[in-house]
Amino acid sequence: SSEDKPKFKPSAPKIPDGDKVDFDDIQKKRQNKDLVELQALIDSHFESRKKEEEELIALKERIEKRRAERAEQQRIRAEKDKERQARREEERLRKEEADAKKRADEDAKKKSALSSMGSQYSSSLHKADSKRGGKKQTEREKKKKILADRRKPLNIDHLNEDKLREKAKELWDWMYQLEAEKFEHIEKLKRQKYEVTTQRMRVEELSKYSKKGAAARRRK
Repeated sequence: SSEDKPKFKPSAPKIPDGDKVDFDDIQKKRQNKDLVELQALIDSHFESRKKEEEELIALKERIEKRRAERAEQQRIRAEKDKERQARREEERLRKEEADAKKRADEDAKKKSALSSMGSQYSSSLHKADSKRGGKKQTEREKKKKILADRRKPLNIDHLNEDKLREKAKELWDWMYQLEAEKFEHIEKLKRQKYEVTTQRMRVEELSKYSKKGAAARRRK
């Protein structure tokens, strides 16, 4: 029967007596190996971090260097712009001074010419009066003498630029007023001529009618 059959009982394998296994040594070696691998990983990690930090430092240095170069370039550009503006301002002032001097020279020449013309004209009038032997002056001669007296020399040597501008404006206004008066006199002269012509025509017409009436009365 089944109860009489022998039962199987497992048992640990037999290890030879001459080759004993040291499990502590195996465990120790495994731990040492793991430690070596871990240390290698740690060293590799730190080496990578060190390389990254060096690259980051180099990048920062390049950025700072580039920033310093740009700041230096901007400073040089600003200095050049400042020098350029200073040269332009100096050139503008020099040009204004040259223009002012040129205008002053031209005004002086005009003044000298006007003065010379006035003196020459006065001298010629005086000579003409002497030749006439004190005869009565005509209306044209009186007019010339009055104009010569009115042409006074301009005293502008002591005037600055603003005063010269004011003087020029004053002379312009005066000339404008003279032109306006001249225009009014011309128009007035035209009206007077027209009235004279009209009156003359009326007189001629009346004369014709008077002559015809007288002839008719004589025939009667």
